[in-house]
Amino acid sequence: MRKTGVAAHDQACILAEGIRQAAVAGVTMNAAGQVAANNAEIAFCRAVIASCKANNNSQGMEPTSTC
Repeated sequence: MRKTGVAAHDQACILAEGIRQAAVAGVTMNAAGQVAANNAEIAFCRAVIASCKANNNSQGMEPTSTC
């Protein structure tokens, strides 16, 4: 992950990435696993966007809004 210089936002993104990786690592190779992986990706993107809005005055949201 890229550092933004805003400590609260950086920490929130690192936490969200760790949760995403843990969720994706535990999925099975079937339809239910794909749903779980997709949900983890969606939750990650939402967490980053929420942190960006809360901690970073929405600066840098453009690259994340494609999630």
